[in-house]
Amino acid sequence: MGRQVERLTLDNLPLLPGSCSTCTFWELDPVRRAQVRGHEAEEKAAWLSGMLRDWGSVGRVIRVDDTVVGHLLWAPAVHLPGSAGFATAPVSPDAVLLATGYVAPEHRGQGLGRVLVQSMAKDLVQRGSIRAVEAFGALRPRQGECVLPADFLLAVGFRTHRPHAAYPRMRMDLATTVSWREELETALDRLLGVVGGKRRATTPTVPRASRMQRQLSPRRRVRNAAR
Repeated sequence: MGRQVERLTLDNLPLLPGSCSTCTFWELDPVRRAQVRGHEAEEKAAWLSGMLRDWGSVGRVIRVDDTVVGHLLWAPAVHLPGSAGFATAPVSPDAVLLATGYVAPEHRGQGLGRVLVQSMAKDLVQRGSIRAVEAFGALRPRQGECVLPADFLLAVGFRTHRPHAAYPRMRMDLATTVSWREELETALDRLLGVVGGKRRATTPTVPRASRMQRQLSPRRRVRNAAR
């Protein structure tokens, strides 16, 4: 079973499982969502296009056997006005917001969500200017809700930053990920099944000369070799 993580783009946006390709819960405020009803797919694509152009990568998708089975979406909170409706808002100024994510039910329990979070962390660490990722977690997730379960966030490295009875704000400090970046990359490669094809070339070990050989002059070595 082949697995591959790639950036969220306009090409793979329509392939997101469930109704994720047309959901604008995070990208638009309630008034705007009501105004664009029936045109959600176009609005979502326009939002993604603008973010890719003006800010950079804001998501990852994961494929299994060339089929998109999950994704993760993040951005600065100012570009996700849907976040303003949470009681634990606003997001800290030094953090980006992990808005939502989804893995198709038949592919859950395989570590794909963790792979997506690790890929996100690696991308944000490389940007160099972002200190943390925050997310609103659902303590009692509801069917069809675009909010990540709090239990999932805790399992992948987030902690509760601002408690709430229903939607606490969670936080993952990226500074703590620097020390385990190599571990993340190794885990990512292993989960994607590509470790065997990307083994690092090892430097051949040159045996050390014996103590006696090191002490011999070049002339004595030649004379001894001729005996």
